[in-house]
Amino acid sequence: MPEPQEPEGAIAGTGMGGAMDLAVSEATTLEKGPGPSGGPQGKPRSLWSDAWRDLRRNPVFIISGLVILFLVVISLWPSLIASGNPLKCDLAKAQEGSQPGHPFGFDGQGCDVYTRTVYGARTSVTVGVCATLGVAILGSVLGGLAGFFGGFWDSILSRITDVFFAIPVVLGGLVLLSVVTSNTVWPVIGFMVLLGWPQISRIARGSVITAKQNDYVQAAKALGASHSRQLLRHIAPNAVAPVIVVATIALGTYIALEATLSYLGVGLKPPTVSWGIDISAASAYIRQAPHMLLWPAGALALTVLAFIMLGDAVRDALDPKLR
Repeated sequence: MPEPQEPEGAIAGTGMGGAMDLAVSEATTLEKGPGPSGGPQGKPRSLWSDAWRDLRRNPVFIISGLVILFLVVISLWPSLIASGNPLKCDLAKAQEGSQPGHPFGFDGQGCDVYTRTVYGARTSVTVGVCATLGVAILGSVLGGLAGFFGGFWDSILSRITDVFFAIPVVLGGLVLLSVVTSNTVWPVIGFMVLLGWPQISRIARGSVITAKQNDYVQAAKALGASHSRQLLRHIAPNAVAPVIVVATIALGTYIALEATLSYLGVGLKPPTVSWGIDISAASAYIRQAPHMLLWPAGALALTVLAFIMLGDAVRDALDPKLR
């Protein structure tokens, strides 16, 4: 049977508070008995099957998922909808508006804005996905070990986490990336992982601390299960849901951060095609040619919004208190 709802206000949101509440409640409802739609009588339902059923019925998840799927497709195969070269420019057409074959017009260098907007999705999605994977893996490992072993290791890792939390992200990017001469996405991704893992680490730590108190974990420990078996088989499946929620929302945040750093001149640099670079270049022509700013900024806003909406839908599906 579903868990009774908590009083209003029990969920703190999609940030650390909401994720920690999710960690507390989802471990106790991972395996439930049959409900009204729980399938054959006596067959247990898992949190994941219930979450997937709810997601398939959620229009927010469907809409945001379709937008993200479209972005992934054009990131992998941009030539499907843009046949031009994003680096091919014609100064004679600089700042010109929409015309046949060039629906978004041209930028200050005479480059096709439509083609650059399509190819810019590849850079943004690559940075966002790689940074999120790096942050999720590093933060989950460190936070999980701290929560599982506790004591000295927990204290050390918690103090290290506090140090990284104290560094402002944008200011840190201005300082660290200003000395980097590489023209690839990897320094930017590395910077995001370096300063982004503490949030995931804290959430993973709290989830593991909650999950390891469950009876089945204590039973496995009493039966002589190794630390790795306890972590990977019994604790990780019950502690991963809050990490997934935060990582999904963080992906959109990292895409926006890449654009911000590129706009400030310390992120990606030409000739790399990036929405942040195009927005930075368009800011000098905003009065004469506002279309130069409209399309890359609109694509960036739509992408970030889609990932935030997806994260909210996933949080609602994985949180038993909202059932």
